[in-house]
Amino acid sequence: MLAITGRIREEHVETLRGLLEQEAVPPVLDLQNVMLIDREAVKFLALIEARGYALRNCPPYVREWVTRERTEAAGVDHRKSPGGYRTSKMLDANRPAPSAQR
Repeated sequence: MLAITGRIREEHVETLRGLLEQEAVPPVLDLQNVMLIDREAVKFLALIEARGYALRNCPPYVREWVTRERTEAAGVDHRKSPGGYRTSKMLDANRPAPSAQR
């Protein structure tokens, strides 16, 4: 098990990738103490989860964001689900507001 604490930012993704590549057996990532995460880190977690890595003890906002990234990567528009846009707006401040997308 690999316990991650604090922040996971884009600059940490390559370090995590390197650590995971060194392991003969994919470790379980324990995210219980993750306090802040950026979009690139979420994309990385979604990618490795899709490849079979287990993410445990995810804070609810991390779990939702990873799930949304995985469904979007699969071509599913998460914003069409009930409450999906509200959550998307809260979690991803980098995306423009709906009126700015038109």
